[in-house]
Amino acid sequence: MSNTKYILGHFEDPDDMMHGIEQLQKNNISIYDVFTPMPIHGIEEKLGVKRSRLPIVAFLFGITGTCFAFGLMYYCLVYDWPMNIGGKPAFAMPDFIPIMFELTVLFASYGMCFTFFFRNHLFPGRAPRVMDLRATDDRFIIAINAKHNPYPEKIDNLLKEAGAVEIKHNERKYVSYE
Repeated sequence: MSNTKYILGHFEDPDDMMHGIEQLQKNNISIYDVFTPMPIHGIEEKLGVKRSRLPIVAFLFGITGTCFAFGLMYYCLVYDWPMNIGGKPAFAMPDFIPIMFELTVLFASYGMCFTFFFRNHLFPGRAPRVMDLRATDDRFIIAINAKHNPYPEKIDNLLKEAGAVEIKHNERKYVSYE
């Protein structure tokens, strides 16, 4: 078997790329990923991409922020140093609500941001994961894992029939910007 890891089909038109995805799926060829320079409506459903779990992460970080705010304020204002200000009780729940809301939003927003960067390998110091540099400019690329699909000639023919402008056999996993 060759050293080819990925077969890349380059398309100039998004409609041709969507037709290529349909042709590959009709022939039971699994698609590793699709790289596009712009969002394409309906591609997630066509590829079978699952819905993001980022809202669940946002909720969990928000609850963490709420609990942290409540715990810190309760400790500071009720347990550690209770003060009698105008005859109000030390544990006045309506006074806690604005701070709890603000920390809920703060923890949820930062938590989602960090989770997104971590999950997509976009944190600082990490080389971007790009199959071909033209995917960020003007090309629509379908990447097919050559190890899982052992018939490269069949895949090449299907991509050409669908309107692929160029077909490359990548030996490396990702291309760096250097």
